[in-house]
Amino acid sequence: MPGPLTTAPAPAPAAPVRRLPGRLSAPDPGWSTRADVVVIGSGIAGLTAALRLREHVEKVLVVTKDVLAAGSTQWAQGGIAAALGEGDTPEQHEVDTLVAGAGACDLDAVRVLVGEGPEAVHELIALGARFDVDATGLLALTREGGHHRDRIAHAGGDATGAEIQRALIAAVAAAPDIEVVQHALAVDLLLAEDGGVAGVTLHVMGEGERDGIGAVHCRAVVLASGGLGQVFSQTTNPAVSTGDGTALALRAGATLRDLEFVQFHPTVMYLGPDSRGQQPLISEAVRGEGAFLVDHAGDRIMQGVHELADLAPRDVVAKAITRRMHETGRPHVWLDARHLGAAFWERRFPTILATARRHGVDPVTEPIPVAPACHYASGGVRTDLWGRTDVPGLYATGEVACSGVHGANRLASNSLLEGLVFSRRIATALPGELRPWAEPVPDERPAGLVAGSVRPRLQEVMTERVGVLRSAAGLADAAEVLGGLAGTGAGLVDLDAWETTNLLTIAAALTDAATLREETRGSHWREDHPERDDARWAGHLDVAMTDGATTIEHHPAPATDGGAGR
Repeated sequence: MPGPLTTAPAPAPAAPVRRLPGRLSAPDPGWSTRADVVVIGSGIAGLTAALRLREHVEKVLVVTKDVLAAGSTQWAQGGIAAALGEGDTPEQHEVDTLVAGAGACDLDAVRVLVGEGPEAVHELIALGARFDVDATGLLALTREGGHHRDRIAHAGGDATGAEIQRALIAAVAAAPDIEVVQHALAVDLLLAEDGGVAGVTLHVMGEGERDGIGAVHCRAVVLASGGLGQVFSQTTNPAVSTGDGTALALRAGATLRDLEFVQFHPTVMYLGPDSRGQQPLISEAVRGEGAFLVDHAGDRIMQGVHELADLAPRDVVAKAITRRMHETGRPHVWLDARHLGAAFWERRFPTILATARRHGVDPVTEPIPVAPACHYASGGVRTDLWGRTDVPGLYATGEVACSGVHGANRLASNSLLEGLVFSRRIATALPGELRPWAEPVPDERPAGLVAGSVRPRLQEVMTERVGVLRSAAGLADAAEVLGGLAGTGAGLVDLDAWETTNLLTIAAALTDAATLREETRGSHWREDHPERDDARWAGHLDVAMTDGATTIEHHPAPATDGGAGR
């Protein structure tokens, strides 16, 4: 596991030390089982890891919080990015990724992603995923924000994630040596005497003899639990995305990196001022096919803002929309794609078309009301190039991980590719370093829960103060509110309290990191520090927890190429 990146002093101010639950307050397990490897999560990252690991270990157990298809992968509309087209190269994909990442990418990780990406996509196709093809039978590739080439492979027009999920679930169903536990929340890791993985506790809901709290004793855990979108009031993430894996890893001793880099998707359908939770995503691919953003006066929003106009990187577009909303006092802007025509909409974006019509908007005849909403966590559990964390036996992949490929702002459609590539790498490394079976030691970490009833207030303050535009004053307000929510769950032991405790843990760490980073970089925008990509802040912010106390350190590093001129 890499250590500090350089010896340069950390900039002021010092981040506060927070006290949060070191473990969730769970009763003694009522049942137990064993597996060599437990994979937590059932999206592209988790199922890819499980399918490849089963070839090398005796038993793989997949844990998913809902049903196998309920995670973020099935909602991915745009597609999966890789240098698959004529004239495109991994080197060109690398440049676009670095520019979007605004100097915070790990260059080696990016080169792994773009170099191994094409082969990984072809393996996915061989597994049974059916991507759209053109009249000649070649992959039909499109373009999204931040890309200078058509390199987005898609399926079913705008149902890429659903098709990938279908293919992976079918492959798992045909693999009898993969056991699946559905409707199960991963509560906490069980740790061995050396601080490494000895197992994991689960809360299983409605699954017969394994109902309630149980323990899986194992030799390794692969976290593939997805994102943290439910920290905010509006998000494209499904309801299960409450940061459980990220919080579990932090409590167990893993390092979280770059949490402040939360990407807000610029074009999420606006459903009204009272709408909360998962909101309909209007894929960036719609703009890739020629749609454009306008305000209520009909003026183009992105003209003159960036050389790529409506296809600028997501952070640039989200900020431009938010500023225009502030200037006009309007709660949304418009995405105009009427000129694409009914036939094109029905062929290329049938899912988005049906969703918009279900909410009373026909994109064929009227513009779509859109506003930014939380979409993707570019940071997460710090890993090396093989998915290892700094907890022995704990690996992380997909959105829950910070592999270094996304930097300060994920390039469009690199997310599915990251889960695919780094899960393959974990399956290569893990079998050769599988830990011996170990007994868990008594858990002395301070326990505690937060009442589920405080979740709306937490989401509200995070959206208002730690959203697209941030400032010291707003972040201080958020920190004060979050501090007041701790310790409200005395005597509670239920799913809502566990999820809300995870949300508070991640919200507090995210707010502290956003407070410490006094610059504007990628998806982190400080109104009181508008300097873009300040060289003093090149590097990473790492959050750690010891006995319930969190600390943050700045690890300086040379900036990678990217972000100049924006």
